[in-house]
Amino acid sequence: MNKLLSTLPLADKSSVEQIRARFDGDVERFSNLETGQVAALDGRLMLETITAAARGCIPQARGVLDLGCGAGNYSLMLQQAYGRELDFHLVDLSQPMLDRAQERLREAGAGELHLHQSDLRTLDLPEGEVDIIVAAAVLHHLREEHEWQEVFASLYRWLRPGGWLFISDLVTHDDPQIDAQQWDAYGRYLEGLKGPAYREQVFAYIAQEDSPRSLAFQLRLMEQVGFTSCEVLHKHAVFAAFGGRKG
Repeated sequence: MNKLLSTLPLADKSSVEQIRARFDGDVERFSNLETGQVAALDGRLMLETITAAARGCIPQARGVLDLGCGAGNYSLMLQQAYGRELDFHLVDLSQPMLDRAQERLREAGAGELHLHQSDLRTLDLPEGEVDIIVAAAVLHHLREEHEWQEVFASLYRWLRPGGWLFISDLVTHDDPQIDAQQWDAYGRYLEGLKGPAYREQVFAYIAQEDSPRSLAFQLRLMEQVGFTSCEVLHKHAVFAAFGGRKG
């Protein structure tokens, strides 16, 4: 793992309560795709790519689970793409984020909305509840390997047969040299936005709060729990969009 991410022990990274408090104060920024995604490479492109993939792979979809929904950008884009009522389970640590997502989806004509102020590690849903799961910039908050394994098993269980899981997230790389190169590329992007101080600010935030795993690790884990047709939809430096089908 890149030295940036390995210097802080997992036990010393931000707690669930600290992460919740930060997002409680960031609702309006994350309601705007241009400001909410500025530090993420190709944030809007990955959102649009996942939306198109979902619409094409599951045209009959009825239910969506949006993990770490924030202000609802992914759910809103899906609702607009399908052009008919979809039912949503919205999951986030932050109640203000959930409230904003609910407001936006109601205005967009969504169907039933179920709000869950919950850590995804403790979320409890019935088996086969939804057709689509989107997890955008949320899985990198998982810490120990057993948490990753348990969460991916739950994601598989919550999908109906033929349903799809789509992930958009920060990723690392298993090869140290490649990992260093890719983080350096991301650093240059951040410097190009707002200078060296911004790069250091974002890198410090990632080191404190996030614990991403490699794309290869996550694809292997998806296959281990039963996903098929695992596909990489987009990758740029340390950001990736990918997914897999149940059954």
